[in-house]
Amino acid sequence: MAKMLNQPDILWKAIDELDRVIGPHRLVEESDFPNLPYLRACAREALRLHPIAPFNVPHVSSIDTTVAGFFIPKGSQVLLRCVGLGRNPKIWEDSMRFNPDRHLNEKNVDLADLEL
Repeated sequence: MAKMLNQPDILWKAIDELDRVIGPHRLVEESDFPNLPYLRACAREALRLHPIAPFNVPHVSSIDTTVAGFFIPKGSQVLLRCVGLGRNPKIWEDSMRFNPDRHLNEKNVDLADLEL
């Protein structure tokens, strides 16, 4: 909400979507979320900039691979730093700016090709 309060145009765009989809006479329900793409994009953007945890859940590599020039053998435990990925300017254009529109036309990012 703080990010949206600092950018009223984004806040009004989210409010307009809520008014159009939900209307003024009832509360938002979880089942409404699939019909609120802009609000969903706002939530994703907020979590990109301010993740709820510093690292993702640990994973184990299923094959030998190379990521950003580092060899990772099969069976290695791998941790990804959420803040580092979410604010990486090599992944996100204008990475520190709150911009929900970037999530409306998502393209897949191949982390193996990045120089982290």
